[in-house]
Amino acid sequence: MTESTPAAGRITTPFSATSTAAEVIAGTDLTGRRAVVTGGASGIGIETARALAGAGAEVTLAVRDTAAGERVAADITGTTGRPVPVVPLDLADQASIAAFTGAWQGPLHLLINNAGVMLTPEARTREGWELQFATNHLGHFALTTGLYPALAAAGGARVVALTSIAHLRAPVDFDDIHFERREYDPALAYAQSKTANVLFAVEADRRWSAEGVAVNAVHPGAVLETGLSRHMDPAELAQAVEHGGYTFKTREQGAATSVLAAVSPLLDGVPGGRYFEDCNEAVLHTAGMAGGVAAHALDPAAAQRLWQVSLDSVAAARG
Repeated sequence: MTESTPAAGRITTPFSATSTAAEVIAGTDLTGRRAVVTGGASGIGIETARALAGAGAEVTLAVRDTAAGERVAADITGTTGRPVPVVPLDLADQASIAAFTGAWQGPLHLLINNAGVMLTPEARTREGWELQFATNHLGHFALTTGLYPALAAAGGARVVALTSIAHLRAPVDFDDIHFERREYDPALAYAQSKTANVLFAVEADRRWSAEGVAVNAVHPGAVLETGLSRHMDPAELAQAVEHGGYTFKTREQGAATSVLAAVSPLLDGVPGGRYFEDCNEAVLHTAGMAGGVAAHALDPAAAQRLWQVSLDSVAAARG
């Protein structure tokens, strides 16, 4: 992949913004394959986990709220007949992440980095990290690198990093990632964390593709039936719905692009580091476009720099 251009040979599929996870995964047999879905107790995480389990995968829900996770697991088991274990995971807590990765045994075929927070009031982890960057990027970075041996052992593993159209608003500000010198802006903090998710996919795929681990980024679309909008102003959210600021999807539609990136045979043997939206690889964003992927999110130099910053941050946090 060259700087600020999507990966060569753009992937297109028969699916679209209105496709559901069930439609995308129809006919796929995941028997014997193991999957982890972070944030699987709410929103599109539920439907992502349901689709994978319905296709025969052994799905683990990695969640902060284990009581909610158990309720969801029981529901998924009821609809698919598959047992769904629930394991605690707090992505803002490096000790929790280390406990999860340390306890994992055996190969891991699918890792769906679905959890996230959005537009939170200013808050910091015990390391002093800004919460949105810490949760959305650094938490998933530590989780995925910690699970790398299990992914490599699986042979043909896939990692899906959920991002957002919000990444268009801002690159990662390497000079002040954690808003230590500038005034905190929840929208900018969210935007750079979502850019970081794409950059992670770019660099992780570059590093790991030779070992058969493919990593791609996914924008699921705007979905009302999630907890992500809890910090949005209700009037602003209502206005977006009423005036068509977004084309909203159901949870089943929102999960479709994640599921496609995780299991579609159309991606077999295809280099990763790509950004998908509406079940197809996105084109490069240009002024006036409603979607697409920003050049700053595909920049390999920024991706490599972010990887090193993230390695150093996690290492320092763990002593």
